[in-house]
Amino acid sequence: MSEAAQPVVRRACAPRLTAPHRTLGGNSVPGRVKADLKGVPETALWTLYHRAAEAARPDTVLPDPRAVQLLTEIEFPFRERMGAARPWLAQAIALRALGFDRVVRAFLADRPDGTVVALGEGLETQFWRVDNGRAQWVTVDLNGPLALRKRVLPHGARQRLVACDARDSQWMADIDPSRGVLVTAQGLLMYLQPAQVTRLIAACADAFPGGTMVFDTVSRRFSTRTRTRTRTKGPGGHRLPPMPWGMDAVDRDHLRQAHPAISEVSEVPLPAGRGFIGYLAPRAAALPLLRTDRPLITRLRFGAAPASLTGQP
Repeated sequence: MSEAAQPVVRRACAPRLTAPHRTLGGNSVPGRVKADLKGVPETALWTLYHRAAEAARPDTVLPDPRAVQLLTEIEFPFRERMGAARPWLAQAIALRALGFDRVVRAFLADRPDGTVVALGEGLETQFWRVDNGRAQWVTVDLNGPLALRKRVLPHGARQRLVACDARDSQWMADIDPSRGVLVTAQGLLMYLQPAQVTRLIAACADAFPGGTMVFDTVSRRFSTRTRTRTRTKGPGGHRLPPMPWGMDAVDRDHLRQAHPAISEVSEVPLPAGRGFIGYLAPRAAALPLLRTDRPLITRLRFGAAPASLTGQP
C-alpha cells in the first residue's frame, strides 16, 4: 500500500492538502467518490478491500467500521479488478493492521501527547481505531492518494495531511520530536529500492532522537518473484507491482548499520486470530519452513547517536 513509491517529487512538499472539489460525472455513481489510482497507489484499494471484508464478519479479528463504510462510498470495480476477497487473505491483512495497532497503542500509552507519522497511509483507517483523544497524527502521501483520502475520510484538528514523497525529508521539518514520535510505514518500504530504504531509516533516526519506527517487509524470495516474473499476480488475480526490497528474518539485525542512533531492532509478532491462519500467524517464527521466509513487522528504536559519529563536540 505504498502511495509514496513513485518518482521523487523535486518541488517543495506542500505542508497541507486543500480539499478538491467533489465532482461526479460521466459514468460515476451518484453519491460516490471515484477512485482513479494506478500502479502502486492502487494497492491502497486492495488493502482496504480485504480489511473491510474481514471487518464485516461478525467474528472479525479487527473491528473497523470505517473501512466497511468506505467500500460503500468509493466508486471502484473492486471485485472485477481484484477478484473475490478470500477470507484467509482478508484475515492476514487484518492481523497485520492489528499488529501495527498494538505498536501505536503502546506508544500512545507511554507518550499520550506524542505524534504518529503515517507514511504512505493510503486509505488506512488506523487513526479511528487507536486514537486516544490527544495524539497528533500526520499522514504523508502523494497528491493523488491524499486527495482521495481527504474526500472520503473526515479529518479533525489533530490530523494533518502532508503532500510529499516519503523519501523527501522535507516532511520531517514540521514534526516536533519533543513529545515523542512514532513513524509507521505499513505496506510501503517493499516498493522502494534498498538504498532508498536505508536513507529513509537513517533520516528518521537522525530527525527523531528517542523516537520509534515500525514497518513491514516481504521476504527476499517474494521480492525476487515480483521483480523477475512478468504480470505477477497475487491471490484473487490482482496484479502485483514490483517489490524491489525484501528482507528475511536473518537480515533484520543488519538494519542497525543504517544509522548509529538505532538502539534496538526487534520483531513485532502478529496477533493470534481465527482458525488455521489465526493460529499460525503468531507462531510462524518457530516453524522451520516459515522462520526465514515470511512477511515481517519490525520495530526500530532511536537513541542519540554517539557524539563522535555525529560530529558534535
